[in-house]
Amino acid sequence: MDRRNNPYAPGAGLQPPELAGRDRLIEDASTDMDRLLAHRPVKGMMLLGLRGVGKTVVLNRLWRTAADKGLQTTKVEAPEGGALPQLLAPELRRILYALDLQAAATHRMREAASALRNFVSVFKVKIGEVDFGIEPTPGYADTGQLEQDLPDLIEAVAVAAEERKSAICLFIDELQYLSKMELAALIVACHEVAQRNLPFLLIGAGLPQLAALAGNAKSYAERLFTYPEMGPLDPAAAQDALVHPARHLGVVFEQDAVEAILRVTECYPYFLQEWGFHVWNIAPAGRIRRVDVEQVSPAVVEHLDANFFRVRFDRLTALQQKYLRAMAELGPGAHKTGDIAATLGVKAAAVATSRQQLIDKGMVWSQRHGETAFTVPMFDAFMRRQMSVFERHKPKRRRFRSGRAQKRGK
Repeated sequence: MDRRNNPYAPGAGLQPPELAGRDRLIEDASTDMDRLLAHRPVKGMMLLGLRGVGKTVVLNRLWRTAADKGLQTTKVEAPEGGALPQLLAPELRRILYALDLQAAATHRMREAASALRNFVSVFKVKIGEVDFGIEPTPGYADTGQLEQDLPDLIEAVAVAAEERKSAICLFIDELQYLSKMELAALIVACHEVAQRNLPFLLIGAGLPQLAALAGNAKSYAERLFTYPEMGPLDPAAAQDALVHPARHLGVVFEQDAVEAILRVTECYPYFLQEWGFHVWNIAPAGRIRRVDVEQVSPAVVEHLDANFFRVRFDRLTALQQKYLRAMAELGPGAHKTGDIAATLGVKAAAVATSRQQLIDKGMVWSQRHGETAFTVPMFDAFMRRQMSVFERHKPKRRRFRSGRAQKRGK
């Protein structure tokens, strides 16, 4: 069929033609935004899920929904290692200027601008000039302690928004990459504005470990946010995601072709888009058959290996790769840390650092204490294809020189 008409959209955060199976989640968040505008208490939201379940897609949809409702919005993505002051300060500056366009600068606006000036100065953030006809006021958001200064800044901006009869919705993707200190500061800020019932809402997204990270940063985080889990679609929603875009263009998806794709993709949204995209390109006009799915599947797997999977594999050290290969040897799902180490042929303590590094890189997560699971669906199969022969780890022995030898070497 004509590739120019291909409706499927595989990619990082690309909006699919049919956002199936997420209606309830979107409706709940939209209701929270309405409550926020009505000055009613709301909880923040943190979307949890593996790679490829559509967290960024939903986050983008909610971002546009908030903007359509008239909220002041900002959306950022946390990089590995975190850089929260550098991420938020320019966005909060933009919101302040948007609020000031509605009326002349007031006392609350000047307080917020002063807090922002102090904050960017003490954390050495480079942004444009903050000019509302004010001078910096010492003693506000300028201690250099992020857990104290960020709440002061966000509270001041939220107060300014309240004065303008507006509200702020902050969207942060990849929240798991924030440092513990940064995540704690953000949670404290949300807690303080919630206690004052100020018009501020945080909607974030991250890997499944985010819930535990938030709880470890601040114990009350479990009561401050909701944590909707996004997994693979149910079969009916997965079928809608495949069939509806084709049907809108007059193309029939035969049922056995649909079932073949649902089986190989395990109903994960990103993989559904990849198979839909590739099978469209090779199918005859007007109909997608099972034979088309079978013909294209090896090419799709090869494409995923070279792009979706391998870019993550190449970031790993040799030992980290061996650790993941040992997990794959045990099969899909979560595995006990001791079983992974035993498969490698070492004690758990010998690879504890590698495991933690893999968690920090977002490759694995601890589903329960003492267990480890992949954050990327179907990564176990990729590891078996990438490292077809499994070899147990053989730590290098350190050579210890005798005291007499050390003296001779001097």
